[in-house]
Amino acid sequence: MYTRRHFLTQSPALLALLAGLPALANTRKKTILLRSSWQTVNIGDIGHTPGVITLIEKYIPEANVILWPSSVDNGVKEMLQQRFPKVRIVQTEAEITAAITESDFLVHGSGPSLVARKDVERWAATGKPYGIYGITFPGYYGEPSESQKAMLPTEVALLTGAKFAYFRDSISLDFARNNGVTSPVMGFAPDGAFAVDLTNEAAADAFMQQHGLEKGKFLCVIPRQRYTPYWEIPSKNRPLDEKRNDRNQEMREHDNAPIREAIIAIARQTTMKLLICPEDETQVKLGKEILLDKLPEDVKPKVVWRDRYWLTDEALSTYRRSAGLFGLEMHSPIMCIGHGVPAIVGRFAEQSSKGVMWKDIGLGEWLFDMDVPGDVQKIGPAALAMAKDPAAAKRTARKGQAFVQQKQRETMGVLRKALG
Repeated sequence: MYTRRHFLTQSPALLALLAGLPALANTRKKTILLRSSWQTVNIGDIGHTPGVITLIEKYIPEANVILWPSSVDNGVKEMLQQRFPKVRIVQTEAEITAAITESDFLVHGSGPSLVARKDVERWAATGKPYGIYGITFPGYYGEPSESQKAMLPTEVALLTGAKFAYFRDSISLDFARNNGVTSPVMGFAPDGAFAVDLTNEAAADAFMQQHGLEKGKFLCVIPRQRYTPYWEIPSKNRPLDEKRNDRNQEMREHDNAPIREAIIAIARQTTMKLLICPEDETQVKLGKEILLDKLPEDVKPKVVWRDRYWLTDEALSTYRRSAGLFGLEMHSPIMCIGHGVPAIVGRFAEQSSKGVMWKDIGLGEWLFDMDVPGDVQKIGPAALAMAKDPAAAKRTARKGQAFVQQKQRETMGVLRKALG
């Protein structure tokens, strides 16, 4: 009997024709080009990238990912390749051009602004779709320059042309809407660094053992100045910014003294130890000068100062072993909450609006504005309360974590749909 199966098996030409039909051709794996990795002197800027890749891996496992970075030096490239061996990293112009041709969709990763505006423009010229995932907008640190103001219409047009435009804080979302951004999908998306899952267990264990730190029995502390003093980082090769340096000197005791007082209270009133650690390279020295060296002698034995910068994997492995974190930085708290670890944020105007995301994810009680006298007085007691009742702090952290994870599912669903 001449059956349908017999017909197909005897018709290789027909099988080849069927394989070429659009319905079948569209089953090929789509490729996402991730524009991210802004710099490597800050563990948070490093963290944006592995966070977003982890989300794509989790929610869109059928997609390929190519990373188009600004910087992956200082061991970051190797760290990413170890965690994501299937992700291709393109750096030369030839590699980038080929990746643009090959990819189906571009995602501009989390960052302090539309960092890669020119590269999004380049992609948009291809006519292929793109999306913006979790940025602060416009992201000015202080008053915008004339060149920044001039670029705003272009940025508004690029955001409007995106399949989705997600912002990592509500102030940025409102600014975008009020300034003419009309992307089909606009909303809040958690900073990509919430999803980082890099680990370096061996390094964290060795450091903790060396300094007598026990799991769940220490808190991490991070100092900060109003502006990151990039002129102190040799690899940046930047001249001294006298205006910003003057502002740093004016405010660094005002901002960090409450953090120091919290260390003293925790050391004297609880059994917790404290680890002074950096989020960026310049905070190693700052931690010693503004926190450690000014502590009373009876407190110093309970305080550990990390005397060198670390990468995101070792930092996160250490944070996960702690009872929580407090200070004046943003992305170490982000990574903590992503893993259900309590984290208190102190912010100020020079950091842009990104700190507001703590209210947006339901952790307003752990957000303190160092430009508001009442908040300055409250950050220390909040840190002490975290140290005294770790279980309650953990419950609060998990509340924020659950909100973030729900938003991650929703926003990755939008990306998956946009891929087609």
